Amino acid sequence: MPSCARKEHVMRLVKAIAATALAFVCAASSALALDATRSGGGAAGLLPLRAVVSAPGGAADLCAKYSWACAAGTSAASFGADQMEMAVRINRAANARIRPVADLVQYHAAENWAMPTARGGDCEDYALYKKAKLIEAGVSPDRLLLATVLDRKGDSHAVLVLRTDTADLVLDNLRGAVKPWDETGYTFLRMQDPRNPARWVATMAGGMLPGVSS
Repeated sequence: MPSCARKEHVMRLVKAIAATALAFVCAASSALALDATRSGGGAAGLLPLRAVVSAPGGAADLCAKYSWACAAGTSAASFGADQMEMAVRINRAANARIRPVADLVQYHAAENWAMPTARGGDCEDYALYKKAKLIEAGVSPDRLLLATVLDRKGDSHAVLVLRTDTADLVLDNLRGAVKPWDETGYTFLRMQDPRNPARWVATMAGGMLPGVSS
């Protein structure tokens, strides 16, 4: 299956990761740093929530385009086995239904976060579609967080993170199985803030950054 990614030179990638890691460390001591206790970041099984960062370029107008994609909610209700089964089913159905097509082919742009069209969509579009379907099915929006990662090859990728009571699980267009974030081998860069999905926070964990996983 296509990786929905842009190849980068290895040295440029390493430098970018190092620069981002340094940035979040500096930000952690500033007023922009998140309170990990209040946000839930760093708890066992959950992705750490670092400093507030800008949205990915292609998602800059996401909230205006799809208000539900940035809607807040309440995750007070527990997430049980029935909901988990539904999430797995939606993930597999979306992967089977949506045809992979790059933004350059469909929109003549490097990145454009949008719902899949009749032609299909790329990784961000899969994630948005799954988020919409799960919200329709009654899952609280603050459990459904769009995230950007580097895959195992170091390519840019996007996934949907499902935040349960104990773990952050990944719904991915590259695989049918729903796995905990730290079993994907991905390097998690940033994702929507569960307290306010209209903004994004740095995660900088896993994959190429095992030393800053919590």
